Amino acid sequence: MEHEEVEKAARLIVKASYVIALVGAGMSVESGIPPFRGPGGLWTKYGEPDMRGYDRFLADPKGWWEARLKREGYGRELVDKISQAKPNPGHHALAELEGMGVLKHIITQNVDNLHQAAGSKKVAEIHGNLYKLRCISCNSRFERDDFPLEELPPLCPQCGGLVKSDGVMFGEPIPPDVLERCQEETAKCDCMLLIGTSAVVYPAAAFPTMAMSQGACLIEINPLETPLSSRCDAVIRGPSGEALPTLVKRIKELRAGQA
Repeated sequence: MEHEEVEKAARLIVKASYVIALVGAGMSVESGIPPFRGPGGLWTKYGEPDMRGYDRFLADPKGWWEARLKREGYGRELVDKISQAKPNPGHHALAELEGMGVLKHIITQNVDNLHQAAGSKKVAEIHGNLYKLRCISCNSRFERDDFPLEELPPLCPQCGGLVKSDGVMFGEPIPPDVLERCQEETAKCDCMLLIGTSAVVYPAAAFPTMAMSQGACLIEINPLETPLSSRCDAVIRGPSGEALPTLVKRIKELRAGQA
């Protein structure tokens, strides 16, 4: 982790008026949650999931729920790993930045609820949340453990629509309410942190380009190079659990010097 890049990133953040973060799977990996692809990935181990998953849910929601409640393969391992995971220092650093009024919003591609567990309040979960269920008609969300599942498929108490897991399946549109929030936050930002994201999974991968087109600076925090690395204004090579606390410390020093 180069001191010069941390310094550059800290100064860009302090200078900015609206900082948001785009967070990918790399941050969750640091909390012990395996990725889907690549070495040690769940799909590498169990095979790629059904690319027509959402269509199959719509065709037979009762059968989908019956299979889900049995939960085998990568689904079972993912639930087990997430239920055991704790926020890492990177999650806590982002929550601290929000508490300081520096970080305005998080757009996360992760479904593990670790941002909220660390204390972050302004979070848009573009791929959903493992601990929630969602009505596909009105987008109402419910706590998974509090929702009755005596009758399958479950129906929304608000509108009577079909209820499924909040996690976005292959072939399923991103829920319009969360997609709109992500686009609104991207439009407002003048600085975007790219944390542990490969920057190749859409629609999230489009947000950095959108931000750049309106003059926002990009700061990448990732141990690996990504397609956006060469276009970033600062690049901190290292895990977010190490880089973010270091960055927060330097931001505090710079803000104290301005007081």
